[in-house]
Amino acid sequence: MAERQNLEGRYCTPTHRKRAVREALDALRGSRRAILTTHLNADGDGAGCQVALAAWMRALGARPHIVNPTVFPDQFRFLLPEKGWVLEASSAAARDACAQADLAVVLDTGEIPRIGRVKPMIQGIRTVVIDHHQPGSQPIGGISFRDADACATGELVHDLVLASGGPWQRATQEGIYVGILTDTGSFRFSNATPSAHRIAADLIADGVDPEGLHRRVYGAAPERRLRLLAEALNTLEVDAVDGVAWMVVPHRLEGTEPLTEDVEGLVDYPRSVEGVEVGLLFRRTAKGGTKVSFRSTGTVDVNALAHLFGGGGHVKASGALVEGLPADAIPVVVEATRRAVRAAGGRPSSRSSQDSRQDTATRGE
Repeated sequence: MAERQNLEGRYCTPTHRKRAVREALDALRGSRRAILTTHLNADGDGAGCQVALAAWMRALGARPHIVNPTVFPDQFRFLLPEKGWVLEASSAAARDACAQADLAVVLDTGEIPRIGRVKPMIQGIRTVVIDHHQPGSQPIGGISFRDADACATGELVHDLVLASGGPWQRATQEGIYVGILTDTGSFRFSNATPSAHRIAADLIADGVDPEGLHRRVYGAAPERRLRLLAEALNTLEVDAVDGVAWMVVPHRLEGTEPLTEDVEGLVDYPRSVEGVEVGLLFRRTAKGGTKVSFRSTGTVDVNALAHLFGGGGHVKASGALVEGLPADAIPVVVEATRRAVRAAGGRPSSRSSQDSRQDTATRGE
């Protein structure tokens, strides 16, 4: 267990959050058998926060378990002190744990559709929602600790452990750090706020290894992910006039469906094209729909754009699930994105139309 050093200039919880922190903390401290869940296709913030909170609660004598609507990502399993903390939602052990639970904690989402098959499993259980996304149209009820100004849900979990005075388990510290690291794009995005850096600095001062964690999260990619990237880049389309670029994830690669963790971050490639205002990534789902990821370079509110298709998220990063296969969804979503860019006053690419035509030619069309 790590002890916090008494140093000046450390992070402090914003005053406007303190009441919500106390309410959530009371519920968490009173729990002995909690179920921790997060959104479909958990990312580093959702998974990291689950581990962080579970480690803290276990240090206080509780026995929480992690039950997710989709598989806990292999990329973040290194954070788990014990594999047994995670129960697959389809298992009898998960059903038994939910039946005996005295609290459900929903992390990094506050929307009913986003927790999928876990929703009926926690029906009727007292619930705490800890989230940094903009509220949507189908909120999960219960005690709400939500703040869209937080850089990541990891910041809110940090607030809770800080208010409790610890204990600061290493898994708690690493889970919070990974949550902030991944949601801020390695501290590159606009949500890499002063608070994000202060929390990271505090965690590093307390012994967290930033190089080691970055290496575990980003330093080694399986070969399948690089091959998936190569196939997706082959589909890159760029509308230099309206500043929109998009790619399609292949439905199958070498006979198998891509893992969600291998798709994570691919949308940054179309967004990174010079002059692009919004990058899009399309992926066919197992049920024949299309998952769309939206990323903005700053001018366009893609949260509002995703809401047009029943989705949501953040101003610069959102997602939606659209009916129909990608071939049907792409024209509709791309046209809506073009309109959003125009309405926001986005500027087209600084490159010439000739450059754009050359890009098309190099893709082997």
